[in-house]
Amino acid sequence: MPEPDQTTASPQPAGRPESLADLLGGRRGAVDATLPPVAFALGWLLTDRSLLGGVAAAVVAGTAVAGWRLRRGDRPRSVLIGLLAVCVAALIALRTGRASDFFLIQVLSNVASALAWAVSVVVRWPLLGVLVGMALAQRGRWRRDPALLRAYARGSWVWAGTYVLRVAVFVPLYLGGQVLALVVARVALTWPLVAAALALSWLVIRRSLPAGHPGLRHPVTASGPAADEDAGAAEASGAGEERERPPRGERPLR
Repeated sequence: MPEPDQTTASPQPAGRPESLADLLGGRRGAVDATLPPVAFALGWLLTDRSLLGGVAAAVVAGTAVAGWRLRRGDRPRSVLIGLLAVCVAALIALRTGRASDFFLIQVLSNVASALAWAVSVVVRWPLLGVLVGMALAQRGRWRRDPALLRAYARGSWVWAGTYVLRVAVFVPLYLGGQVLALVVARVALTWPLVAAALALSWLVIRRSLPAGHPGLRHPVTASGPAADEDAGAAEASGAGEERERPPRGERPLR
């Protein structure tokens, strides 16, 4: 799942429409997430299917990825969660003695994510809107725009579908103990799927917004962006007049 940038998203480059990939990123993090499982499979195979060899390779790769992410400025909490997930997956595999159990956390997290995205749409807090709102520092202002709320809800179904697809692929492979097939599926359904979901959900949002809508950065509330600016200017003007008005009983200076 893509994460918002650490700071407010920068303005879009001139001459090119802004996309969800610009606002959320996500593809780089998805690539990072595939490295520990690939390392696990390589270590497992190179040590004659030794579970300890696979786990050691995965933890080393996860630690290296965490260090690289910290150097490039990712959130420490996000980095630690990613590393913790690798360590927990390794402990589960060592505990059960089954190499396929290294992917149990991945299977369960995708089930939970599919439910979370679906429920978010039902309760009218679509997660895609929450993520974009965080990236643009809008808080909940986007929810006061009915067209934007509807567009985010439709886009969120795209992301819910990606998790349902992963679950449909991962569960049979996990139950069958297909370790190498799980690794291939993990790679194929991580960064390529994230890139496709970013593009498709952006297309859904654009087609859902009515003609003339100012876009994701400018939610249209009941008062409207222009009215909000006029109200702010009126308040500033009124404050200035109040400061210039002489006290009661005194004549203005000429």
